[in-house]
Amino acid sequence: MELAAGSGAGPRRLTLTVGAQQAGQRVDTLLRRTLRLSGTSVKRAKTAGGILLDGQPVTVRAQAQAGQILSVRVGDTQWDDSVLPAPGAVDIVYEDGDILILNKAPGVAVHPGPGHFDDTLGNFIINYYKMTSQVAKFRPVNRLDRGTSGLMCVAKHAHAQEILKGQLHTPAFARIYLAVCGGCPVPEAGVVDAPIGRSADSILRREVQPEGAPARTRYQVLKKGVRSLVKLALDTGRTHQIRVHMAHLGCPLTGDFLYGQEDKSLISRPALHSAELALVHPVTQKFLRWTTPLPEDMAALLKT
Repeated sequence: MELAAGSGAGPRRLTLTVGAQQAGQRVDTLLRRTLRLSGTSVKRAKTAGGILLDGQPVTVRAQAQAGQILSVRVGDTQWDDSVLPAPGAVDIVYEDGDILILNKAPGVAVHPGPGHFDDTLGNFIINYYKMTSQVAKFRPVNRLDRGTSGLMCVAKHAHAQEILKGQLHTPAFARIYLAVCGGCPVPEAGVVDAPIGRSADSILRREVQPEGAPARTRYQVLKKGVRSLVKLALDTGRTHQIRVHMAHLGCPLTGDFLYGQEDKSLISRPALHSAELALVHPVTQKFLRWTTPLPEDMAALLKT
């Protein structure tokens, strides 16, 4: 058996050379068990020319023979008209036909929404796709708050997004954050296991509350001082989880207007950076890892 990702012009395709052990299996079995396509992805591929056997269109009921080439379309066939393309910086750390790894700048929202229709990462990425003749929709795998900088992953097609979404909050998709906080947590390493829910008096603010959703954050102080540098890893993915848990420890992030004290003379955002991202590639299944250094505005906080 040989699995490859199709190259060249046109929508992204996955290609499988049928081995002796797969001989006689139905196409739908190979798509689901070997290529790991979901039922939704298989259904999406059934449109004209979506599934090919030795270059000829087939139904999912066809039986494949050893040595034949099974090809399935997983890429988008239309532009994403729901997101307006707009020029903007896209700092690409890694790119292939299935994923983008980006270093997001602080102050940039990920998704378009009220007040941000043409100045978000989604707008910039759709514009980048069009400028590079890539037909793809905006498919973020994980998200970062507008003020948070650093690494995040975007899938280029629905199949990759489905696989990667399934990895979230497992060892297969690991994220390490760096934060600068006021004071120093006690103890200097540990786990915050405290449920988080929406505050009754705010549509934005969250808080630790007994009836909240389970939330677990691991932390370690890297540099101790009036302001400390802390490394954090998430076992869950609640809204504002790191910010809420650090405030719960009595050490809110420097510059956090919502859970601490805003001071734009120090930093114009909550001091939080996505410094490391590791994942299992959705197609090749190789383990990949990226890092990005602490940004200057956060590093400066540790010098004062």
